[in-house]
Amino acid sequence: MNPYERTLDHFSALLAGQGPQEALRYLNQGVPHRYTAVYRFERELLRNVLLEDKRGQMRPEYLIAVPFKQSFCQFVLRDQAFRTDDSAHDDRLVGHPYRGVVVSYHSVPVVDEHGTLWGTMSHFDMSSHPLSDSEFALLQDAAGALTRYLPCLAD
Repeated sequence: MNPYERTLDHFSALLAGQGPQEALRYLNQGVPHRYTAVYRFERELLRNVLLEDKRGQMRPEYLIAVPFKQSFCQFVLRDQAFRTDDSAHDDRLVGHPYRGVVVSYHSVPVVDEHGTLWGTMSHFDMSSHPLSDSEFALLQDAAGALTRYLPCLAD
């Protein structure tokens, strides 16, 4: 196996051994996006429960909670995943208040142990960045592996 290949096994080992934050850091290290995050659905809001920032800065206030109807996460709920390298040029987002603000957004659903949509896991940035199909597949697999750790993230 290529020592540089990023795998679900490595993500899962970090998740079990060092916890969700370290596992999220691993995901973030393999992509150009500044942020990798997990958001939980909370009625009309999306609440940030995990955030990895490449710059190592404190979580900005505007990322703590986002109204569902103003989020890109609504499209994850509708389409089961959402990818845009540059929201400013994405016709699906015409009229959306964050079009061109959150520029790059790649997100997948997180479901609980009952198969109910719990939230989202995303890579995003205020600059345009592509995401390879292999990294998107890892994000999807990682969201599935995160399911058993959701009770500790809900607190």
